[in-house]
Amino acid sequence: MDPLTIGILGGGIFAGMTAASLVALKGWQGWLELKHFELTHDAADRHLPPAGNRIEMADLRERVRKLEAIAAGIDL
Repeated sequence: MDPLTIGILGGGIFAGMTAASLVALKGWQGWLELKHFELTHDAADRHLPPAGNRIEMADLRERVRKLEAIAAGIDL
């Protein structure tokens, strides 16, 4: 093989590995930022019940409202 071809292939492989490394580094930094955000903002939401419980409470309130309407003879 020609030394120029080997150099071009080597340079292309090096450039591709560099680009892949930079993309992976950017993803890692984004993941670290997400975890930092979760840790710092978790303390503010500790007094609130989990989202699943809030949804269940809203569902139960809606059911009670409908049952009260049925008991009162109001069509929804």
